[in-house]
Amino acid sequence: MTSIDEDHQDIGYKLFGGRKFNKYFAVEGGYFNLGKFGFTATTSPTGTFAGEAKFQGLNLDAVGILPITQKISAFGRAGLIYAEAKDTFSGTGAVIVTNPNPKKSEGSYKYGVGAQYDFTPKLGLRGEWERYRVNDAVGNKGDIDMLLIGLVYTFGGDKPAPAAATPPPAYVAPVAAVAAPVLVIVPVVVTQQYCSILDIQFEINKNTVQREAEEKIDKVGIFMRKYPNTTAVIEGHTDEVGNAADNMKLSERRAENVVTYLVDRGGIARSRLRSVGYGETRPIADNATEVGKRLNRRINAVIACATDIEGIVPIPDRITMALEVEFDARSAVVRPQDREELRKVANFLKANPKVTATVEGHTGNLQATAKEAMEISQRRAQNVVNYLVTEFGVPRSRLAAEGFGQTRRFAYNTSLEGQQENRRVNIILDFPG
Repeated sequence: MTSIDEDHQDIGYKLFGGRKFNKYFAVEGGYFNLGKFGFTATTSPTGTFAGEAKFQGLNLDAVGILPITQKISAFGRAGLIYAEAKDTFSGTGAVIVTNPNPKKSEGSYKYGVGAQYDFTPKLGLRGEWERYRVNDAVGNKGDIDMLLIGLVYTFGGDKPAPAAATPPPAYVAPVAAVAAPVLVIVPVVVTQQYCSILDIQFEINKNTVQREAEEKIDKVGIFMRKYPNTTAVIEGHTDEVGNAADNMKLSERRAENVVTYLVDRGGIARSRLRSVGYGETRPIADNATEVGKRLNRRINAVIACATDIEGIVPIPDRITMALEVEFDARSAVVRPQDREELRKVANFLKANPKVTATVEGHTGNLQATAKEAMEISQRRAQNVVNYLVTEFGVPRSRLAAEGFGQTRRFAYNTSLEGQQENRRVNIILDFPG
C-alpha cells in the first residue's frame, strides 16, 4: 500500500419516541442511521482498493435525568442496540476483491450524556454525545461517536383550565396519567474509534515467530505505521508445563521477539513498543487439556486506540490454512475422509490462478531418529501435493512441498490426542506481489 485517502466523518440522524415516568427517569427507543465511511488506497503492484461502510439500527435506552433549574436539565443514557453494517469493497489493477458486499447484523450497546434547555413545557433544545459499539461486516469491532443537537417536542400533557364551580357528577371514571411520547430528528457528526488486538499462539517451548503468525503481526505493523502516535504493549504467556521461573523467561523472550520482528520487519520505532512476560500466571484456558495448553502459549498485543481502522487490512501476502489433514501413526497416506477439505483448497487455487501454495508436513516424535521424522513429514507434504495434482488437476508448478519433521510440535506427545494433532500438514497460500 503506497497511499490512502479516507473519510471517517459523516452526517447521520435518529428518530425516537419515549415515555417519561417522572422527572428523574425515562425510557427512549427508536431508529438511528450513523451514515457511511470510506477509503481509497493505492497499492503496489499498481492498483486501487476502495471500501465503504454504512451503519443503521434500532435502540432502546434507559435515561436518568437530573433537573438543574426549571428550564435546564442534564441526563445520562445507557441502552441496547441492534445494528446492521453493510460494506462495499472494490479493486482495480492487481487488487482482487473476493467478497465485495459483506453485511452483518448483531446486538451491542451504547451510552451517552447530554443536557436539555426547555423553551416551553413542550419544546426543548437538546445537545448530547453518544457512543455506539459496532461490528462491521468484516470482523472489526469499534466505537462510533455521535455529537447531536436537535429539538425535542412533547406531545400531550396539557392540563385543563379550572372549571366553574358546579355540583360534582355522580361518578367520574379514573383516568391513568400517560406521559407523552417524544419525537426528535437530530443532525449528527460521527467519528470512529477502534483498538487493535493481536492474538497468536506459540509452539511448545518455542519463542520464535512462526510463518503462519507473520500475517497477524504484519497487520499490527500496518496499523502502527498508519497511526504514528500509537504505542503497543506486547504480552507473552505460556502454559504451566515445566518450571515457573523458566516459563517466565520464555514468555519474556516470546514478547521481545515479537517486538524485534515489528522493529526489523515492520519499521516500527522501538520506543513505541514495550514487551512484558507473564509466564504461566494469566491462563485463559484449562491447562489440563491439550487445547487449553495451546491457547495459553500465546502473545497478546494491546495497542492504543486510533481514530478509525479504514484500510489497514490489505490483500494479504500470505494466508495460512491450518487444515485438519492428519495422518495415521508412521503413515504418509492421505486419508479418504480428508478429500473434501483438499477439494476446497483446489477450488480456491483454480478460482485464483495467480496464487501458489506451499504444503508443510509435520510429525510427532514417534520415529526412531530426527532424520526419519524429517523424511516422513516430507513424504506427507509431497503426498498432499500429488493428491491435489492427480485428483483435482491443480498444476504442479503452483505447488511446493516442505517437511519440518518433529521440530514444530503443535501439542504435547504425552497423549494419543497430542500425537495425532502433531501428525499434520499446513497449507500456506501465497498471493502474487
